[in-house]
Amino acid sequence: MVDLHFLTAVQLSEKITNKDISCLELLDLFLTRVEKFNPKLNAIIYLDREAARDRARLADEALTKGESWGPLHGVPMTVKENFNIAGQPSTWGVPNLKNNIAKEDSLAVKRMKSIGVNFFGKTNVPLMLSDWQSFNEIYGTTNNPWDLERTPGGSSGGSAAALAAGMTGLDAGSDIGASIRNPAHYCGVFGHKPSMGILPTAGCAFPGSHLPPDISVIGPLARGAEDLRVATLAMAGTTGRSSEGKNLNLPDCNKTKLSDFKVGVLLEDGNCKQDNELTDCIQNMVNMLAKLGCNVVDNAAPVRDTARSHLVYLMLLRAATGSRLSDEELTACQQRALSADPNDLNYKTIVDRAVSLSHKDWLAWNEERELLRREWDLFFEEYDLLITPVAASAAFPHDQKGDRADRTIPVNNGREPTVDQLFWAGLPGVVYLPATAVPAGLTRSGLPGGIQIIGPYLNDLRTIRFARLIEDEIGGFVPPAGYE
Repeated sequence: MVDLHFLTAVQLSEKITNKDISCLELLDLFLTRVEKFNPKLNAIIYLDREAARDRARLADEALTKGESWGPLHGVPMTVKENFNIAGQPSTWGVPNLKNNIAKEDSLAVKRMKSIGVNFFGKTNVPLMLSDWQSFNEIYGTTNNPWDLERTPGGSSGGSAAALAAGMTGLDAGSDIGASIRNPAHYCGVFGHKPSMGILPTAGCAFPGSHLPPDISVIGPLARGAEDLRVATLAMAGTTGRSSEGKNLNLPDCNKTKLSDFKVGVLLEDGNCKQDNELTDCIQNMVNMLAKLGCNVVDNAAPVRDTARSHLVYLMLLRAATGSRLSDEELTACQQRALSADPNDLNYKTIVDRAVSLSHKDWLAWNEERELLRREWDLFFEEYDLLITPVAASAAFPHDQKGDRADRTIPVNNGREPTVDQLFWAGLPGVVYLPATAVPAGLTRSGLPGGIQIIGPYLNDLRTIRFARLIEDEIGGFVPPAGYE
């Protein structure tokens, strides 16, 4: 029998509805676990205990009157630190923003509240949400529940760690470079990067900005696929001026068996060297899918030139995030870009070129993205989905030294550039496709490994449906030892 704190949000809601536990008792259970486990994990960096307990009491009173707030009535939820909640800090881990207090809820928070959740805390992030680790000067370092000496991922690392340790019922994060998918993979939970533009980012942008950058999305992290579906549908929808005369209706997926799907698989690519342990873990999952009747096709590349696709992603990604640079930093990038060898494809040189793009040049790269989107459209005429890794390896040991772009991670018997992992992040990211991260089991070293399931644009419910079938027929979230 699964411990109460490791149930999915939907299962917890059923417990509340059936009066197996009250909303206040459930919240107090999670608060007690935060007190017990968070000191060594540092996943939840802000708690709003009393306000959450007051809302839990109101949720219980509503139930006694026969009222329901929605499908997740009274379920305790945390959220990534960059999501605005009125009266709570939203700093992005930036020291000079440590006193920045949000004035109102983000739209995603409002929509999740409308289906009944009870927000009680915020989870840790890296500085500027820009790392596959989660540490900053304000809140410190978050550790992976599977191994405290390893990263939980980033930038939604606190979210995934809190879920894996059973300290929250549900969470939500953001993703531009696998920031939902990477922590889900490292911590063994589920995460969904939605199709670009379907979930509202209002109230999640960098303080002082009104829009998040190109490619950036928000989405849920959870211990089960059904939670992803419920949360995605709750947060999805048109906003503001676009809501006039425009509705969002995501295509449903009515397939009921894994054998109903034809799935392409791409486990290795020359742009990102893969760790053999992780590849073996994912291959085991693929083999089980085939045994269960899924039509699996190996080495199914969605585009003709994956190296060029990756370069398009890096150029558009760093052009987008470059808007945060100071004038002095931008000038330095422009000077380095002008003096660089035209054939230099070093990551730092690519960044310099990307942030220095003229508008005309940006439009040319965006034109290439459109051509990539058409290649993917053709791919999905033959395949329902594509399965790939999320990253090059399982969670790596903490490494906070120097510039992030100069760091390396252990892969097989050597070291590989950390930034190479952006390849798997960008494959669906640059073309705005939905991608669902799903636990695939454990590596030989006992660390979680995950896959990402990529689907056609706006077919988010298809990738989540396939994730649910994997969970039902093969398995899903497994808790780490020591958090009973």
